[in-house]
Amino acid sequence: MAYKKLRLSELDEEMKDTAFWEDQEKARKKIAESNALKDWIQPIEQILSTTDYLETFYPEAKSSKDTALIAEMESELSVIEKNLRSIELKRMLSSELDPKFCTLEINAGAGGTESCDWVSMLARMYERWFQKRGWKYLVLDRLEGEVAGLKHILFQVESHYAYGFCKAEKGVHRLVRISPFDASGRRHTSFASVEVAPSMDEEIPIEVRPEDIRIDTYRASGAGGQHVNKTDSAVRITHLKTGIVVSSQQERSQIQNRERCMKMLKDRLYELEVAKKEAALKNISGEQLVNGWGSQIRSYVLQPYQMCKDLRTEFETSDVEGVLDGDLDPFVESYLKNRGS
Repeated sequence: MAYKKLRLSELDEEMKDTAFWEDQEKARKKIAESNALKDWIQPIEQILSTTDYLETFYPEAKSSKDTALIAEMESELSVIEKNLRSIELKRMLSSELDPKFCTLEINAGAGGTESCDWVSMLARMYERWFQKRGWKYLVLDRLEGEVAGLKHILFQVESHYAYGFCKAEKGVHRLVRISPFDASGRRHTSFASVEVAPSMDEEIPIEVRPEDIRIDTYRASGAGGQHVNKTDSAVRITHLKTGIVVSSQQERSQIQNRERCMKMLKDRLYELEVAKKEAALKNISGEQLVNGWGSQIRSYVLQPYQMCKDLRTEFETSDVEGVLDGDLDPFVESYLKNRGS
């Protein structure tokens, strides 16, 4: 804590220098570092300040039997407990990639319209989760289903420690429900895969050779105006050796989308290298590093009963509606504690 405050003070002094903005890239990185330090320091200082207040005045409130003041202070105590849990979770995020922004990608599995509808449900769930956490995000790419829902959607999540939290969602998500698309009212099982990759804020020492990739262009779908819909501005890049696929239709030009895709590809390849190093250090080289269709992590059952269960941690809840409305923190917390990461 003392080191963090000292470093923040040093950065504040640097920012006061008139020459600070001469190197825009360097200045941007230092501002990001300052914001990350504030994310640690400010909640802790707030907790300490509130704790001092409660230690001083709570005994007086109890002795005077001021029920309104006691209720207010107990509410403050609940906030402290919540903030402490948040800090404890952040402390578990020790990987060098955890503090990064990230991309979160959802793809439909086998099942046609059912799986496409499940992707749209998951997309809504994650958007609600991002909003509840106050995270900034945008949609980089999306592909509509032929009848309903989405075949694919890609989010860019711009918040410190976004990757550390979102990595808990990597894997295959399974839905069991009575299908709204089945006139006979039969129960269906749908699958969708979620991939999460860190977004690096610096140049990555990863070489991508032209012969190792395949570049495809296509017309962007969804909103974007006549230019986007009538030209092949969207780009998809496939890395032939690893099978990694990245795509973007967020930008209005093919060149910009290609540049964004190359950056995302390097991010994914760098993540793979870091994962291999961490696996070697922890002597867990047998752990699956890339999620596939066999790596089911969570089941969402809507019929004949309601239950959402994480198959890695055994954490479960009957409030499936709440989970689908973005209440994912308990699952993420359970995952991080189980990993001890």
